[in-house]
Amino acid sequence: MNPSEQPKSRSNTSELMRYAGLGAQIFVTIGLAVFAGFKLDKWLRISLPLLVWLLPLLAVSALIYKLVKDTSKRK
Repeated sequence: MNPSEQPKSRSNTSELMRYAGLGAQIFVTIGLAVFAGFKLDKWLRISLPLLVWLLPLLAVSALIYKLVKDTSKRK
């Protein structure tokens, strides 16, 4: 293996791990928001699944904001 190829491989691996972590964070956040919305709708006795829709929407909005904020710092 060329020494010049080794840093590139590490860079690709770190990028892959960063995006895998981001994907896991998105998956867990949306899952928790849906679960919390379901439980809150049941606890508040709301017949329309309002919080099941609103909490994940707010979570995705916050994640997009965080993603834009984090990526704009790295420039």
